[in-house]
Order: sequence, then C-alpha cells, then structure tokens
Amino acid sequence: MKWILEKLGRYFQKRWHIGVLDEKKGRWIIEATRWNLGYLKAENARGRHILLKPDEEVEPEYLLVDDVSCHLLEKHHQDIEGRWRPGRLVVETTPGNYQVWIHSSRKLCLSEKRYWLKKLFSDPGADPNNRYGRCPGFRNRKQKYRTPQGDYPLSRLIWIDWARRATIPKPNLPEATRRYIPDFPQPERGVCRICRADFVKGDASATDFAFALALARRGYTFQEIKMLILTQRVHWHNHLSKKKRDEYLKRTIQKAIGIIQRS
Repeated sequence: MKWILEKLGRYFQKRWHIGVLDEKKGRWIIEATRWNLGYLKAENARGRHILLKPDEEVEPEYLLVDDVSCHLLEKHHQDIEGRWRPGRLVVETTPGNYQVWIHSSRKLCLSEKRYWLKKLFSDPGADPNNRYGRCPGFRNRKQKYRTPQGDYPLSRLIWIDWARRATIPKPNLPEATRRYIPDFPQPERGVCRICRADFVKGDASATDFAFALALARRGYTFQEIKMLILTQRVHWHNHLSKKKRDEYLKRTIQKAIGIIQRS
C-alpha cells in the first residue's frame, strides 16, 4: 500500500489529500502519508469510504471521469494498439467499472470540465466541482456491492502516468458560460452546497475568509462555518496547535459575520 501512495503522490505533484467518508456523519480530510495508513485501513474496515482528491491549488489541472466501462476505457483512454493515452490514472472501483483521472497540460475551468465529461460519457451525477475519486488499495464499501460472503470489492490501481500530461483542446464555449460563477441556492440545514475550493485566493487565510463570508451570507452559524473550514482545509502549517487554530478561526469567522451583519 505504501508504494501506491508514493505513486499517487508523484501523479498529483505531492499536492493531494485523502477523504474519509461516513455516509451518515459526512467526510473529513486526512493527509496522504504512510503514517496514516493504519488509521485509514481501520476506518475502511468500519465501513467508511476512502477517497482522494488533488489539493485546490492544482485541482484545475485534473479531470475525473466517473463510471467508465471497459468499452469507454478502450475508446477514450487507449490508442488503437491498446497503449494508455498520456496523463491517465486508472482505478478499477468495482470489477469492470473504472474511474479515470486525466492530468491536463493546462488548467480547466468548471464549465470546460463539464463539457468534456459529457463528451466522455462520465456519470452525469458526478459534477467536477470539488469531486473526490476512490483511493486504490481500499475496499468499496457500498452495500450494493457486498457479496453473499460479506466481502467488498477492492479498488485497484490499473495504470498511472505521472511523466506525461494530456493535451485537451479548448472547447468553443459561449463567453457567458466561460465566465459563469455558480449562484448557489440556500442549502437545507446541515447540507453545504458550496465548498472552500470555489473561493481560492492568494493564500490559505484569504481563502478561509472568502469562504466564511459566503457561508455567513447564506445564514450559517459560527460553529457551522468553523466545522466546514476545518473539514475542507487540508494544511495548517501556520496554526499547528489546536489553540492557535481555534483563535485564528474565531478571528476570521467573527470578522466575516460582522461584515455581513453590518451590510
């Protein structure tokens, strides 16, 4: 399993993380290091899903194609001689079904990603906004895949190419579509339909503040905003201790809420 993490780290330029998903409690983020392998294996054994995603700084370079059949795998991700096309990371999530990451030679906006996912016949319900894929080396714990013997399929690493990148043409999208900024509806309580990755600024603190403002504008409470930032921010290099982190979040969130209340 350690060698899988090493390969994934090279593919995602060492800028990626792992998500642990509990279908009832939600998702939390774990750093993708070998020191966390024991914890991840234990969580997977408890029925939780182990997922992966590039960090928000490099996420525009990666496209995740979901629900890929063997036929689509050959058609879109291999050449006529069966060789893999550049920049692919192929994961078999269940027997005969795949997820394919494509590392693009240029950054892609969400509208471009949606355009190409439609062309590649990706799962229409799998929007590219803050999208996680399955981490190879762990079990797919969806109940519908459980065998009569009580086993779950292993997500397998089929191919990985960190040396090359895919050349993706620019689609001829309408100007309004290229500049589209999602107008997120008021969410049901407890369900967040916006994510921190949509508010990336020059640094992590500016991103946190922009995200906090957006949440405050939608009526989220202090504790809800705090929980969402803690859940979606991966690296805390400047706030390693819990005390420093809490003080920083208190300042950031109170300032954001104050601006909204005065506006």
